[in-house]
Amino acid sequence: MLEELHGAQRKHWQSVYTAHPEMYGWRPSEPARYAAEVFSASRAGSVLELGAGHGRDSLHFAREGFPVHATDFSGTALDRLRAQASHEGVAEQVRTTVHDARDPLPLPDASVDGVFAHMLLCMALSTQEIRAVVAEVERVLRPGGTLVYTVRNTSDAHYGVGTAHGDDIYEHGGFAVHFFSRELVDDLARGWRLREVHSFSEGELPRRLWRITQTTPRHPRPAS
Repeated sequence: MLEELHGAQRKHWQSVYTAHPEMYGWRPSEPARYAAEVFSASRAGSVLELGAGHGRDSLHFAREGFPVHATDFSGTALDRLRAQASHEGVAEQVRTTVHDARDPLPLPDASVDGVFAHMLLCMALSTQEIRAVVAEVERVLRPGGTLVYTVRNTSDAHYGVGTAHGDDIYEHGGFAVHFFSRELVDDLARGWRLREVHSFSEGELPRRLWRITQTTPRHPRPAS
């Protein structure tokens, strides 16, 4: 069932970006501004954005001087990102890859310093798939690297509204969302240093979200 939902969501987002290529504009999100400050403070040399969409946040990282690797399952959105990066003169700072978040990341171990994901983890992903994404993020982060991600949570007005797909996933207005409980946030931070769980609102509803900041251990875990 979730496989069919994921396929439908992929087509839906592709059509959305085709019809509205600049639907979120080019100003960075507030979480991206925060993440850039965190990455700068930790002297990050490279940033990976998961679910970059048309790239407003990836462009912010590039403008701030970070080499950024942007991934998304919409090739249409990434095409728009590359065009805008070229227009702004930061094309050399930006690399893009069409990537399904359920697949392993196309990066070697310990190869990036910071990872950012604005609402990617609360897409139509099962809890098991979300755990796998976070495990992949941990794999590609260097020791002491930072993950900043945002998710809609179970206090959101749309939680429990629309078509239920199980596993706290509800579809409303064509968009499927996995709403996060605090227990899930804590579960995903096991083995990490959980630095912050910040509550904030976004949009007209407004949407209720958490911004989570967590850091990998400074020393790699011993092999099991």
